Amino acid sequence: MRILIFQVHAFTKRRFAGNPAAVMLLERFLDDALQQMAAENNLAETAFLVLDAGDYLLRWFTPTTEVPLCGHATLASAAVVMERLQPSRTKVVFHSISGPLSVTRTETGYIMDFPARHPERVDTPIGMADVLGAIPIEVAADAFNYLVLLDSAKAVRELSPDIAAIARMDRSGLIVTAPGDNSYDFVSRYFAPAKGIPEDPVTGGAHCGLAPYWAKRLNKKSFRAYQASKRGGEIQCRLVGDRVELEGACVFYLEGEVLI
Repeated sequence: MRILIFQVHAFTKRRFAGNPAAVMLLERFLDDALQQMAAENNLAETAFLVLDAGDYLLRWFTPTTEVPLCGHATLASAAVVMERLQPSRTKVVFHSISGPLSVTRTETGYIMDFPARHPERVDTPIGMADVLGAIPIEVAADAFNYLVLLDSAKAVRELSPDIAAIARMDRSGLIVTAPGDNSYDFVSRYFAPAKGIPEDPVTGGAHCGLAPYWAKRLNKKSFRAYQASKRGGEIQCRLVGDRVELEGACVFYLEGEVLI
């Protein structure tokens, strides 16, 4: 069986930045092979697409597990659909475990419509400062992630946390954030070793929680955000009711076929 595969750098306008995702087009979900293919791709996420009545079914896998939502691989999937598979399209709807996710093409990139996540303030978990190597100002959490506020963008950029300890936490991911620098409203980094991702370069799902969090702190609903990983990436975020719009660009890196 020959399967089309694309590797796309998401949330960036230049190659070798942003977050790389694999996008694979299937006639049907090959449940016994999806995890193996994602592990073989060895990227933070692989998106699997199946055409369905004009829209697409979408599932996401890290090298070790299936996940309920992934922003950068959805952005990459939209670029594949609207730049390679169906270039006349300006909008696509992906049907996923997180519900329908629409992506609209713009002059400079794509806008994704995602469900908001609402982290609530919690007591700082014991040992969090040791895990981070920094003192949290406050900690919030939702069902998926801890969100830790630090005092400066510099502290976020220079953070060198204990990845093994993060993997043992009772949330699958850890977002670290601070007020922005260089014209950004906020900066962040995201660690998810329990899902096989020690540090994710740019994370759409994390910004589904970051946008509502910073909306409360800054009393605004539109943000220019930067994820300060080694590769780095920019995201335009807008809180619209109980949804978050995430806007970014994509760059194609690889196109070919997989044989299984």
